Amino acid sequence: MSLSAMMSVSLSGMQALQTRLAASANNVANAMTPAYDRLETSFASTEPSGVTASVAPSGDETYADTSNVDLASEMLSAAESEIGFKANASVWETGAEIWDVLMSIKRD
Repeated sequence: MSLSAMMSVSLSGMQALQTRLAASANNVANAMTPAYDRLETSFASTEPSGVTASVAPSGDETYADTSNVDLASEMLSAAESEIGFKANASVWETGAEIWDVLMSIKRD
C-alpha cells in the first residue's frame, strides 16, 4: 500500500467516525423528544480501500410516546468514536512524518 493510500484510508476512517459521533450527538439531543426514532450509523468499505458511514433512522416504531434512545449506548458510541478517531489520527500523523522524512532524503 502506498503512503498516500494509507493516509487516504485513515482520512476516510476519521470522516466516518465523525459522522457516527454527529449521529450520537443528535440522538442525545433528542433523547427526551416524544416519538423520536434514534439514528443508527452503518459502515461500509469503499473501493479500492477505505470506509464510509451512512446514517438512517432505526425504524423501531414501538416507542410512540417516548424516544428509543438509550443514553448509555450513545455514550459508549461516542467513546468508541473517539478511540477510533484517535487511532486513525495516529496513522495520519505517522504518514505525515514519513512523508517529511522522505522529502528530506530527496532534498539531500
